[in-house]
This record gives sequence, C-alpha cells and structure tokens, in this order.
Amino acid sequence: MPDALRLSAAQLESILGHANACKPEEACGILAGSSDGRVERVFLMENSQHSQTFYVMDSGEQFQVFDEIESESMELVGIFHSHPHSAAYPSSHDVDLAFYPDSIYLIVSLMSAEPEAHAFRIQDRKIREIAIIVDGNDA
Repeated sequence: MPDALRLSAAQLESILGHANACKPEEACGILAGSSDGRVERVFLMENSQHSQTFYVMDSGEQFQVFDEIESESMELVGIFHSHPHSAAYPSSHDVDLAFYPDSIYLIVSLMSAEPEAHAFRIQDRKIREIAIIVDGNDA
C-alpha cells in the first residue's frame, strides 16, 4: 500500500476546479492509476445528492467508471471530495463511508481563499494522513 498520493499538477488543478465549480455543494470523483499510488486518470463525478455537507456518487456512473478502470488495466487509487465549509479532514460521515480500505481519500477544503488538499488512509475507522506528491507531468 503506497504511503503517498502521486499526481500531476494538471490533475490536481482539475480536482480543484471541479470542487470550485460545484461549490457550495460537495464535489466528488474517483482517482485511477497504479498500485504505487500514481494517478493516471481523474474521473469527475456528480454528487447525486447535491448536498453541501455530504456526497453520494451515482451508482450507475460509478459502475461505468469502475468498468473503465478495469478495462484499462488500472486500479482504484482513491476517492476525492470537497468540504466547501470545513477543513480538509475526514468527518465522521466520511469515516462511515470509507468502504475501500486500500484506497486513498483526498479531501479538498474550500473554506479559505486558497483551497487546501490533504490525503488520508481510513482503515478500521482509524485516520492516517499521507503525503501528496505533485509533479510536473501532464498525465
């Protein structure tokens, strides 16, 4: 299990842009790539609940993304969502919904002028922050 989330500056910009575009609702999406934690594709998803305090991915859309991940021989690296009005730290609701213990959970806070992103592992209800490594490639 990787101890860092690795993504390009362009991928991070895409995630931040999606979070800002969805504000004041929570944004969400899926990160796909390799087992070393490197993101190859960012899937921007719709929050089917259109909520400011939690997100739910459309199950049909989620199934299509998982099918595409498998067909392209990638792995689920992580899941991201935004907190429009709170810190970039998992809420109790986020912990309750951490159904993929091998995945990385990326949370973007929009409560300040500059967005803030943090990555976590959530296993057995325990939260552990991990590094985010942003490189210059345009993957």
